Amino acid sequence: MREFKRTDRVADQLQQELAVLIQREVKDPRLGMVTVSGVTVSRDLGYADIYVTLLGENDAERVKDNLKVLKRAAGFLRSQIARRIKLRHVPELRFHYDESVVRGQQMASLIEEAVASDRAQHQEAPDDDSDVADSGDVADKGSDRSSDEDGR
Repeated sequence: MREFKRTDRVADQLQQELAVLIQREVKDPRLGMVTVSGVTVSRDLGYADIYVTLLGENDAERVKDNLKVLKRAAGFLRSQIARRIKLRHVPELRFHYDESVVRGQQMASLIEEAVASDRAQHQEAPDDDSDVADSGDVADKGSDRSSDEDGR
C-alpha cells in the first residue's frame, strides 16, 4: 500500500513552489506578507485550493484586497508552475484566506484569560488549598503502607 497519495504529493510541491513564486515573482504593491499555509488538490488534479495567511493583517478589507491580487495573478502563477513542475495538466488555482491562525490566537488568549482568572481566585483563598494538600499527603502515606503490607 502506498504511503502518500499522488494528490498529496502534488499539493506539497504546489505549496513549496507557490510560496517562492508569490514572494519573489508577484510584484503588486498591494500584496502584503502572504504565507501559503496549505494546499488541497482535487482527485482529478483539476483544481487546487490554496489557503493563505497574512502576516499581521487581519482586517477584512485588507484580506479581501490581497485575495483579489492573488486571484488576478493566478494565471501567471499557473504558467510559472507549469514551467517548474512536470505535470500534464496544471490545476486551476483557487485562493482562500486561512482563518485557523486567527482562531488559534483567539483561543490562546481565551485560555490565558481563563488561567489568569483561575489563579486570581486561588490566590484569594490560600487556606483552602493548604487543607487539600495536607489531606493528599496523608492519603499518600497510607497508600505507601498498604503497598508495603502487600509486598510481605
